[in-house]
Amino acid sequence: MRTRLLSRALAASLALLLHPAIGRAQDVRIRDITLADRDVPVRLVGYGLVVGLDGTGDRAIGTYGARHTVQSVVNLLRNFDIEVPAAMLRTRNVAAVLVTAEVSPYLRPGGRFDVQVASLGDAVSLRGGVLWMTPLVPDVGGPAVATAQGALVLSDGASSRPVPGTETSARIPEGGLLEQELPRPAFASTSRLVLREPDIGTALRIAAAIDAEFGAGTAQVEDPGAVALNPPGGTSLPEFLARIGELRVTPDRRPQIVIDARDGTVVAGGDLRVGSAVVSHAGMTLTIGGAQGGAYLDGDGGALTGAIRVDAGATVQEVAAALHAVGAAPQEIAAIFESLQRIGALAATVVSR
Repeated sequence: MRTRLLSRALAASLALLLHPAIGRAQDVRIRDITLADRDVPVRLVGYGLVVGLDGTGDRAIGTYGARHTVQSVVNLLRNFDIEVPAAMLRTRNVAAVLVTAEVSPYLRPGGRFDVQVASLGDAVSLRGGVLWMTPLVPDVGGPAVATAQGALVLSDGASSRPVPGTETSARIPEGGLLEQELPRPAFASTSRLVLREPDIGTALRIAAAIDAEFGAGTAQVEDPGAVALNPPGGTSLPEFLARIGELRVTPDRRPQIVIDARDGTVVAGGDLRVGSAVVSHAGMTLTIGGAQGGAYLDGDGGALTGAIRVDAGATVQEVAAALHAVGAAPQEIAAIFESLQRIGALAATVVSR
């Protein structure tokens, strides 16, 4: 059975998920697209346990299944002078996880930060879980400098079908606590700005904006990723950097499509269009362009399997709406857009998060 869908209806079905951006580039603050050369974030990692799951944790019974989870529970209980034989443990309400985070090198003890949690075993879902206090280290095998704990927050997908991976990773807002001093860079020796996305045009605009504010020779482009600074006399470095950070420039940026691989949210500029292409993935065949006009689906009453057709030159919004209309999973949507970019049908960078 063939169900025809008008382009207007397709766009409306994704109105709450797609927010078209203004087609032209916009001015941004220099502080939003650069870092001071010594302001490199510190990455932290740890191994921990998520407890309180409703039977969706690692499948382990005694010495069978996820033995690392069983041993971790044994070690945890031993810290409280409780000895339980590994063979007696069933851990379906526990999951072993990897905990990761990024913090500023200038964060002081007592400061909090967000952490990410991802399953290491065969847990089905981390929903409803609480991370047991987990030490975090900057280098594996090194001393712990922070801890993480708290209730997990999962992203709720809009798909009606179970989506692999959407419930085996989560985050804990401000779940990390710095407890030891980090190696702190010498802020007073900052001598350049580092671009988050190296581009020679953007670097030249940054240098020109700084020179216009402070005088010629204050900034010099070293390469597409760095602008050297020469603070004028009588201006303190913190004040100098703060004033630079508020200056505005128009960066050169390649168009981007950002896709949340957990819930399928797609954010793109409203002027992005897709060229003729055919992509087959997970039982679907997406055809862009062809002899027949309009946008419609081939399949069993809009079932996932079948063909999806849209006009040549369709916008990203129309393609995404068609994929959502047939219930494509978030990861499938991301894979299809990445394929379109690889074959040259989409002149934009696809970022899947």
